[in-house]
Amino acid sequence: MDIAAKAKEEIESRLKKIESFIEEKGLGSSYLTKARRTQRNVNLAIAVGTLITVAGISIWLLSSPRKD
Repeated sequence: MDIAAKAKEEIESRLKKIESFIEEKGLGSSYLTKARRTQRNVNLAIAVGTLITVAGISIWLLSSPRKD
């Protein structure tokens, strides 16, 4: 591997480590954690709501009298 490519990889690796450290310990890190948790909860609520809606519509369609 070329020396320049190795140097570039090493710099990118160090930058990613620094970015993740700032993300975990830096200003606003607790807000970011709360925002991620809130987004996860909203996504789960939407998924459960969609599942319940689909199940309800399915049950309604299967139990309604058919007009043949």
